[in-house]
Parts: sequence; C-alpha cells; structure tokens
Amino acid sequence: MRNSLPIELSLPPLKDIEIEIDRRACTRSFAEFAKRAWHVLEPSAVLKWGWSLDAICEHLEAVNAGEITELLMNVPPGCMKSLLTGVLFPAWEWGPMDRADLRYLGTSHNRDLAIRDNMKCRRLIQSDWYQDRWPIVLTGDQNAKTKFENDKTGFREAMAFTSMTGSRGDRVILDDPLSVDEANSEADLLSAEITFTESLPTRVNNEKSAKIVIMQRLNQKDTSGIILARSLNYVHLMLPMEFEPDRKCVTSIGFEDPRTEDGELLFPERFSAQQVEDLKKTMGSYAVAGQFQQRPAPREGGMFKRAWFGFVGAIPAGTEFVRGWDLAASTEKTSAFSAGVKMGATPNGRYVIANCRRDRLSAGGVERLIVNTAGSDGQQCAISLPQDPGQAGKAQSQYLVGRLAGFNARATPESGDKATRAEPLAAQAEAGNVDILRTGDPARDAWIEPFLDELSTFPGSQFKDQTDAATRAFMALAKRKTVTKVKDLTGFY
Repeated sequence: MRNSLPIELSLPPLKDIEIEIDRRACTRSFAEFAKRAWHVLEPSAVLKWGWSLDAICEHLEAVNAGEITELLMNVPPGCMKSLLTGVLFPAWEWGPMDRADLRYLGTSHNRDLAIRDNMKCRRLIQSDWYQDRWPIVLTGDQNAKTKFENDKTGFREAMAFTSMTGSRGDRVILDDPLSVDEANSEADLLSAEITFTESLPTRVNNEKSAKIVIMQRLNQKDTSGIILARSLNYVHLMLPMEFEPDRKCVTSIGFEDPRTEDGELLFPERFSAQQVEDLKKTMGSYAVAGQFQQRPAPREGGMFKRAWFGFVGAIPAGTEFVRGWDLAASTEKTSAFSAGVKMGATPNGRYVIANCRRDRLSAGGVERLIVNTAGSDGQQCAISLPQDPGQAGKAQSQYLVGRLAGFNARATPESGDKATRAEPLAAQAEAGNVDILRTGDPARDAWIEPFLDELSTFPGSQFKDQTDAATRAFMALAKRKTVTKVKDLTGFY
C-alpha cells in the first residue's frame, strides 16, 4: 500500500473573502451597497435605516432594470434622498452593476448642492474600499469637481437646474429643483416650469434614458405639481412623514406603503414622534403640509387667505356670540382634535372670532371641556354642537345638550362636505367682514397662529377641526340673524 500524500488546503486571504462577499451582496441589492458604502461617506455617523430607504432603493433598482424611465419621488427632508439618488446610485450602477458607460447629469436649484453630490460620488468611487471591489479608472484629463469621467466614457456632471445646457445623459437626476424661498416666487416657479418642460426633456440620450425627480413638495406649482397636474408618465413614490390612509402610495412595481395606522411615522429610526412634533411646531402647518406630508397648499391660502382677516382689540357692545364645536374623542398624538370656536356677530353686520379651545381628549375629557367652556363663556353665548348620523349620534348629542342645561345649546347634523360648509364663511372673510380678537396678551392670544395656519392651508390641511368649528359657529350666527330679521319684519315669530 502506497503512502498517500497529505492534501493541502489553502484559502484566500481574509480580505479577499470579505471583498468577494461585498461584491456579491452589492450586485444583488442596491440597499446592500448603500449600507456597506456608508462608512466611506459618513465614517463618524451611525447609519439609521428604515423601510422608507428600502422603498427608494427598490425604485432606483427598477430604473437600473429599465422598468422605470421616469420616476418622481416625494420624500421629507432628512431621509437620505440626495445621498441615495445622487451619490450612491451612480456608483452602484458603475461598479456592482458593471455599467461604467452610463452618463449622469446631476442638477439642483443650487449649483453648489449639485457639485457637493458630484464630489461625494467621486470621493466614494476613488476610495480604497470601492477600488478594491470595483476598480473603476477615472481619466486624468476629466476629473474635476463639476465633472468626472471614467475610461469607459461614462461621466457624472453637476449643473444648476435653470442652466441645463450642453451635455446629455443616460440618467438625469433632478434633486430639489426649487428652494423654499424660490417656491414662494411666481417668477422662480415659472422659470423652473419652463426649464423642466422645455430644457430637461432634451438632456437625455435616448428613449432608454431615465429622468429621476426627487424632492419635497413646496408649492402646488412646483415641479412635482407640474408632473401631477399634466398627468405625465412618471411613477410616483409619495412618502409622507405621517401616514394618511386616504393617500396611501401604491406604485407600478408592486410597492405599497406598509403603514396602516393614521399618523404612523415614516422613518421612526431617524425621526421619533417627539422630534416630529417639535419640528411641526417650529415649521408651521404650511411647511409641514408640503415638506412633511407632500400636499402643499398656497402660502397665501386656499379657501382662506390670512390677509382677509383683520384684528380688533375689543369686542363691540351688543355682539351676539355662538361657540361652534367639532368633536373627536382620542388622546393619541396623531388623532384629530376637539375644537370649539367662539364667534360673534356685531351690531354693524361684521363677524369677530374671539377664541378657540382645542385639545385631544377622551370622551369624558371632551364633555368636561364643553361644559367648562360654557361656564367661562356665560349664558349669553349660544352653543352649537354637531350631531353624528344614526341613533348613537343622536343619543350622544341629546346627552351633551342635557349636560348644558341652562345654556342655549343645540345639536344639528352636518350637511355637505367640509369645503362646501366652509364656503359661506370664506366669502365673508374675502369681503373683509371677519375680524379676530387680539388682546395683546401672548397667553390669551396663543390660539391665533395655529388657527390661521389651519385655515390658510384648508382644505389641504392635515387637521380641519378648527375650520369645522368656525364654520359651525358662523352658520349658527347667520341663522340667528335671519330669525331676528323675520321677527323684526313680521312682529312675531
């Protein structure tokens, strides 16, 4: 029997194994590439990942596969939209997907921002980590911060959105075409519209090229608004910060917003509930509606404009008051409020809004709020309550009216939608007939700005309780004035 020689097994160096694992994982998934490349771009920051980032990655993968050639993504600020789309995506297509011939135009409202992402992408591609896995060679004669090119003739070029001339690309990435200030300028909005509709379509190479628009909503006439109003053939990924079930996003590649609860957060790993609430207080409802919820209303107002409301420092003698209520019963931070607006009709035919009480309360808390507010207002202030449809709604309203014994309290059902009900009050406000009581005491006047914020974004506002309550108070006052006129004309009632 012959002696058998020992078999020697040798493994590649550990670094080579790690490189091959990275290469294979990144080829299978853009999200994996983003996670593994993160340390190169942000070495001192911990990566926070959520399903919303997976959604962006899935849609960009569909662009790579040729399934999407026009993509609109509306995402709140701070959700890595620029880093994923403008920095990581080109590097992923060049390296893991072996498509170094692709040419990219990166553009934004600000040339410096476009250059920023160009430089980050170049820095990633030139890093040791990337070169060990995908040795893309950048040419020496075209390797600048505004444009860099590889030896397969692929390039990435940065330019300002409104100065899109010269180059053409296989991917045109439009990241925030308008700044917050520009979105308030009719001239800038028009300039952006002309660039998007007339210049951008000519910047792509052929019918297989892709246009990618990623932005937060800032105005109904912004670039997203143009795409949606004209029903352009864009796949629309729309991700509001707080979930609204009636606006649930479903796209053609099979994506569906996984959230189910009203108000459920988009990216709790990055933005906690407390952070979102703090940001909402700082930003105001107009900015929140657009930048967070992706449903902007014009800053000057939709049905109501701030300029329509005057301010008075005192209530004229002889003013008749009604407090109208809009009711909810929940203490959840994302649920609707209960609101009661006190409005008066003055002897000279004007209307004055004197106060708004608003809170998220349980059913018992709502009852106590109504009763305590009635005591503060006094018996001279009538009370108008909503009556929900059905027997249960009637029983609830009868109970509340019973708890208000001694006050002029009535419950009536709603008729028509919220916008239709608000039209009479909007007409009086537009005519300059509605004032707001401003006492000069910050604590007593704290309700005014939240009230005007909601009205000025209605009917696109997230919450409509103050508007509903104001509308109810106004309609009750209008009815009382009609009854008074009949009594005056006939002598009896």
